[in-house]
Amino acid sequence: MTRATTVRAVLAAAVLLVSVLITLTMSPRLGLDLQGGTRMVLQAQDSDTAKADRESTDRTVEVLRRRIDSLGVTEPTLTRSGEDRIIVELPDVQDPRKAADVIGKTAQLTFHAVQGPGEQDGDGKGLTLPDEQGRHLALGPAALSGAGVKEASASFDAQQGAGWTVSLGFHKDAGRDWTRLTGEAACHPVQDERRRVAIVLDKRVISSPQVSPTVACGSGLPSGSTQITGSFSADEARELALLIEGGALPVPVEIVEQRTVGPTLGTAAIDASARAALIGAAATALFIIVIYRLFGALAAVALAAYGVISYAALVALGVTLTLPGLAGFVLAIGMAVDANVLVFERAREEYAGRPGKSLRASLAAGFKGAWTAVADSNVTTLIAAGLLFFLGSGPVKGFGVTLAIGVLASMFSALVIARALTEIAAHSRFVADYRGVNGIAIPGRVRTWLTRRDPQPMRSPRRWLMVSAVLIAVAVAGILVRGVNLGVEFTGGRLVEYSTSRPVDVETARTALAGAGFGDAEVTTAGAGDISVRTGELDNDGEHALRAALAAEGGETTKVRDELIGPSLGDELRRNALIALAIAVLVQLAYLAVRFRWTFAVASVGALVHDVIILIGVFAWLGRTVDGIFLAALLTVIGYSVNDSVVVFDRVRELWAKARRKPLAEVANKAVLQTVPRTVNTGMGALFILTALAVLGGDSLEDFALALLIGIVVGTYSSVMTAVPAALLLERTSKVPPPARTRAPRARQRAGRRDPHDNGARV
Repeated sequence: MTRATTVRAVLAAAVLLVSVLITLTMSPRLGLDLQGGTRMVLQAQDSDTAKADRESTDRTVEVLRRRIDSLGVTEPTLTRSGEDRIIVELPDVQDPRKAADVIGKTAQLTFHAVQGPGEQDGDGKGLTLPDEQGRHLALGPAALSGAGVKEASASFDAQQGAGWTVSLGFHKDAGRDWTRLTGEAACHPVQDERRRVAIVLDKRVISSPQVSPTVACGSGLPSGSTQITGSFSADEARELALLIEGGALPVPVEIVEQRTVGPTLGTAAIDASARAALIGAAATALFIIVIYRLFGALAAVALAAYGVISYAALVALGVTLTLPGLAGFVLAIGMAVDANVLVFERAREEYAGRPGKSLRASLAAGFKGAWTAVADSNVTTLIAAGLLFFLGSGPVKGFGVTLAIGVLASMFSALVIARALTEIAAHSRFVADYRGVNGIAIPGRVRTWLTRRDPQPMRSPRRWLMVSAVLIAVAVAGILVRGVNLGVEFTGGRLVEYSTSRPVDVETARTALAGAGFGDAEVTTAGAGDISVRTGELDNDGEHALRAALAAEGGETTKVRDELIGPSLGDELRRNALIALAIAVLVQLAYLAVRFRWTFAVASVGALVHDVIILIGVFAWLGRTVDGIFLAALLTVIGYSVNDSVVVFDRVRELWAKARRKPLAEVANKAVLQTVPRTVNTGMGALFILTALAVLGGDSLEDFALALLIGIVVGTYSSVMTAVPAALLLERTSKVPPPARTRAPRARQRAGRRDPHDNGARV
């Protein structure tokens, strides 16, 4: 065993050991769509006194954090997004009405002296507001603000019979202002309106107590002995206390997005994804074992190690695992097979193309020859993952992170773990001598069929481009005729899904909602007999009324999912989706132009645009929803499509450099035939996983898996039958010379024993 193999084996064992320890000792951080809860996106607004910028938004985050802590929510998360947005995640909060009321209030608390008729000085600083009994009070300018309040607590006053009250304590300077304010009020006779102090919250008098007759003129009340009374209930008193103690928001906030997921939906999604992962991974492992025998079994072991490593990386980095992220984790299992397939197919070519070459030498040549294709194909997928992270939002970001970690872990799995295992196995004389055992010495059915038939698919490139044009025309017709069913993320509005204790058909639900004033609501069925309701603008009180109307027909009604998107955010998300697609196309074009020829780059990008149009068109014909999760699938398809094109064009470049005088069509035809086994085997590995997700992943992942299934099938076709013919036609107008043949580096002398099976070749 060589030193390099030993180093790889030790490194693989160390990484795997650390990953197992992390897996056993740390728990994953689940997103709200997996554990249940409410997610809100707040938009800071300019006020009369402050501008909604980065600094004021940061101060708002701190005020909201104190308020939410007072609500007793377990492990809430608050982060600023951009200049003026705040993302609030509240685990286990199923009814967002109370949280929204507390979070959204500006809580501008002020204390005023009450003036007599005609006493206001007309400088515009006074107010005339109704008190808690409805009587109008003339108030002087604010003598004290809520910022001076040190603490506020709710308590029940049984001795004085005041019921629930809120006790206030002031900071030092504010305490002196409070003493002066109450001392001046005490100078007026008992029962005089001017002996009262008005406490105003958001321009509403919440209490106007009279200063006690025991307080002498000029002495006032000391800090810590003030109570706000007002016939509060227990909940009202506690809410008022936390608003006062939390402080005023520097700027007002508006809820532009709100999502609520029931805990049962999250649990079902985890179970369904776990089943899909196990069955899909088992099917993929069985497939590569059948195709590559012993080496396929070793690749399956590396695949299992990949799962442990990528999961441990997610946990160690504290990545929030969302439902799309979980799907991305499952999808990356199928994509992890790609590097192994590339290496094994290249090793098969080396073994069959050079009689007498040893298994070890063929395997080493396979890893060396496949390196550029592995690197380029994974870089294109990482580009797609990066775009998902930087241009997506919420769960889409989580999918991008999970996909990126999966790609890096899959490269380590294939190039370190699988390589170490296969190199160790290749040292065995038994494995090397018996062709039916190792899986490399046998050509494979696809390669055998191609060798026997010797098809010439690139003889008429225009024919394949005509087929692609017809497919695009059908897709565009679907977009124009059926239209694209944009989700609430892109249109704005509210989408709520309910589960009822008694079955309710769509017509009954629609009639009940129309009778309650929701005649414009779009009612459809969701999974397992649930009812899905989509409306325009609808606040939390309206949603409560909508649920009550549905409960009248279906009995106990539980909210399974709730998505609220403001119209301004919907426009922004739709615009960002188009920007993301445009940037994805341009970045892929630039990368491919640098790594290959401009003709190859344009052909590859044309193929991915072909895939995007067809995927959207199929969803239009099927009437499926196009939302943020679909966008994640679409960008993933872009990465996969370019991935396939890179593998084919990498082989075209290599063969063309060796035979510069041959017609490019002949070279391209040979490259296509050589890479078809890899394309078929990799596609089959991904299809096993995606089929399992589509069938077993539940309704939450059905559209996601369907989009990827369609995209991978179309992408596999277009990378060969669209990209290559387009490149052939573009090369006819290109004046760029063929690629130069790279000179092989002089072999370095290595110490060690000669392999008796390689006819003198050094390994």
